[in-house]
Amino acid sequence: MDQDWTRPVVHFEIGARDPDALAPFYESMFGWKAMEGPVRFFAAGLGGPEPGPAGHFRRSEHHGVTLYVQVRDLAESLDRAASLGGSVTMQPIDLPTGQTIAGITDPEGNPVALVQQ
Repeated sequence: MDQDWTRPVVHFEIGARDPDALAPFYESMFGWKAMEGPVRFFAAGLGGPEPGPAGHFRRSEHHGVTLYVQVRDLAESLDRAASLGGSVTMQPIDLPTGQTIAGITDPEGNPVALVQQ
């Protein structure tokens, strides 16, 4: 019998009341280029700090998925999110593991964590 293996996250979906209105936020915020159509696909990124997406479980009143996206400059990214119609929900905090994280929501209120290595 073959040894079982951990199944990696290979795709994610962002639900939106109006995908055509929300896609420009992510395109401008993270450089994602969304295709046209009823499902707005965008390509996976390259050159991340890890070989693939990781995840975790956490007790929360919010039920759903939160994206953790690496950025080069948290302060600039928080300003950009606000200028694009998002909101800052958590100011930067340093983690014991060396990263700094902050929180935003997109214009529809979906949570996004920004991670600076």
